[in-house]
Amino acid sequence: MTIVNKNNSQSQRLKIFLLFVIIIVTGVVISVFAGRRIISNKQEALTSPIQNKAKISISKFHQTATKNGVTQWNLDAESAQLIESGKKVKFKAPSVTFFLKDNKTVHLTANYGILEVDSSDMEITGNILVKNESYLLKTEKLYYSHNKRMIYSNLSVTISGDSLTFTAKSIFLNFDTNKTRLEGDVKGIFSEAFQL
Repeated sequence: MTIVNKNNSQSQRLKIFLLFVIIIVTGVVISVFAGRRIISNKQEALTSPIQNKAKISISKFHQTATKNGVTQWNLDAESAQLIESGKKVKFKAPSVTFFLKDNKTVHLTANYGILEVDSSDMEITGNILVKNESYLLKTEKLYYSHNKRMIYSNLSVTISGDSLTFTAKSIFLNFDTNKTRLEGDVKGIFSEAFQL
């Protein structure tokens, strides 16, 4: 005859159940800590290359410059970094719209740029395209003077339109007077459709 002790059997089941609960809780705790560690490392990997000595880095940057209550230009960029103790903003993939007195606009796109916070002057670099309704200007480096409302470049430029193409070593374009000055080895090609 076999005698089974009920207390011993229940005690055994309770021990197995508690051991099982301890193993599950330990697994959950380890998973949570490991997951947080992985997420923390990914965030560090994302922010390290962006910051690059920048005090503030943001994506989808937008700025508007006004003068006497009139919008002068809008700047949108893929990303921006505040540098040099907040005196400059370095941006990637800028798109600038300049507003002219005759309600027309000039659009500029490029690879990179730097905005002087105090003066609103800009230095734009890399694959620059400047377009209005009639012409397209191409260059690799361009400056914008906010007080003079002028863009200028001392690198070779190409200006093309429907019936003409100009090349030069430098350009000065004033938005207020709507005058353009080309200098240095200026060459022009006019098509048959060109009219004065």
